[in-house]
Amino acid sequence: MKLVLVTGMPAAGKNLAARYAQINQYPYFSTGDFVRAEIKKRGCRADPETSAKISTELRGNDGLGVTRMAVGEILQQMADIIFLEGIRSWQEIELIRNSTDCTLVAVVAPRHLRLDRVMQRGREDDSAEYFDIRDRREIDYGVSVCIALADAYVLNNGSIEYALGQLDDIVRNIKVSRL
Repeated sequence: MKLVLVTGMPAAGKNLAARYAQINQYPYFSTGDFVRAEIKKRGCRADPETSAKISTELRGNDGLGVTRMAVGEILQQMADIIFLEGIRSWQEIELIRNSTDCTLVAVVAPRHLRLDRVMQRGREDDSAEYFDIRDRREIDYGVSVCIALADAYVLNNGSIEYALGQLDDIVRNIKVSRL
């Protein structure tokens, strides 16, 4: 099994990994899905403040709580390639690398495109008003280190097809050379 870890700033387009995984029938997990499930379980609104509070709470004192939940489910999968989107700290990567073989892929996009995407997607858990606050929180979690030290990059500043093509090249390299 090879785990493809996907990191990036909010609205960079990390969810293209979900589309890619679905197209290619690879298992896909998102740390954000674990947080959203907990919000729903508690019967809370998924506004930016609640999402941030519950995300931080689930991460726990060491910042690894959500990742432990995801890895626990992932290790039960029987697949050659599995995707995990939403990695935000180097400690998470070290925890995962102690459990399984993985490649870290950073999805990056210019700030103005990310802000446009936030305004267009209309998700309850983020907004243009909280864009800078959310960016700062993600940077404080350590996502910038993950982006800087990634094994591969997808520059998501064009069409979805172009970004998916970049991700496909990365996955093919993983299969061939164990990137």
